[in-house]
Amino acid sequence: MKVCFMGLGYIGLPTAIIAAKHGIEVVGVDINPQVVEATNAGHLHIVEPGMEALLQEVVGNGQLTASTTPEESDAFFIVVPTPFKGEHEPDISFVESATNMVVPFLKEGNMFVIESTSPIGTTEKMAQLIFSERPELKGKIFIAYCPERVLPGNVIYELTHNDRVIGGIDEASTKKAQEFYANFVTGNLHATDCKTAEMCKLVENSCRDSQIAFANELSIICDKVGINVWELINLANKHPRVNILQPGCGVGGHCIAVDPYFISTSFPKDARMIGTAREVNNYKADWCAEKVHNAMLRFELERKRKPLVAMMGLAFKPDIDDLRESPAKYIVTKVMQSGNNANIMVVEPNIKEHKVFKLSDYKTAYEQADIAVFLTAHTIFKELEWRNDKVILDFCGIFKK
Repeated sequence: MKVCFMGLGYIGLPTAIIAAKHGIEVVGVDINPQVVEATNAGHLHIVEPGMEALLQEVVGNGQLTASTTPEESDAFFIVVPTPFKGEHEPDISFVESATNMVVPFLKEGNMFVIESTSPIGTTEKMAQLIFSERPELKGKIFIAYCPERVLPGNVIYELTHNDRVIGGIDEASTKKAQEFYANFVTGNLHATDCKTAEMCKLVENSCRDSQIAFANELSIICDKVGINVWELINLANKHPRVNILQPGCGVGGHCIAVDPYFISTSFPKDARMIGTAREVNNYKADWCAEKVHNAMLRFELERKRKPLVAMMGLAFKPDIDDLRESPAKYIVTKVMQSGNNANIMVVEPNIKEHKVFKLSDYKTAYEQADIAVFLTAHTIFKELEWRNDKVILDFCGIFKK
């Protein structure tokens, strides 16, 4: 079997690698020639533990090749970004573009699957696009939607072990997609229709966003009344039916920080809690930036000099290099813009360089800083010891113990 993955990003590339590892001939397509070149050379352009060794194996044995254009295949998978535009309206232009690229290569018996997070009705819309260009294929190809469910940093395990929800435009398409994923997924493959599968992905991330918003809102209240929020949550979670998540400096990533808008913008009068959760989590980042700014002003008033500030972390979650929709990156930018030539060191141990920020070593930055601001709970940050001679703003629980 030969399959074509359209998009070699944080999900497309790992999925292509795992499929190739399980004996499937894979062509990975990306519009970025640097990504294609790196992939064919066996170099992983993202950070994901254990994945580069697998990439080198499947490239070396010819199971995976990368290209800037699709090829005739038995199945095509759309794994491209779906950002938003304007007032948080879903943008499916990348999905449409990738679909248009594969339309000329489709033939009878092929399978077309969308994995990209999409607004409800996108799969049916792409089916209409395909059949408008290739009407002779109507009823002769299989079309389905199957959203990914993985945690960055643990992708190898989760791609193979997590349950998947698969929804076709008809029962035959659902079964065909289930047969494919059974090649490498040991979790259960739950059958449904494409609209329900699309909504399922949005609901999963909206639920997480709402739960995080509760924790973030709690942290703001606790700060006002002088309560240690980490201790409070630990105690509250001793209740057998309570499981409060850990607060942070907001919510980032290309899923939880984006997907709820796909519901709230489509149903603004009905998705009130979902919309409010987004507002709370966005506000938390502004609240953190304001706390840092105030600490800098206070230091300058008391010490009669500007402080050296270490901003610890840019990634949206621990131990990865993904900065998409990162509240940490937003906070660093906002603090630098309001700092009036402030002395700021930026730390992100999971990337080598950044186009905007000059990066510093985490130990050096912490040692030299007057004010240390922890934005991302990277594991190596937890090796650092609390220092009473510094102002420490811990927004992610580095020192909660």
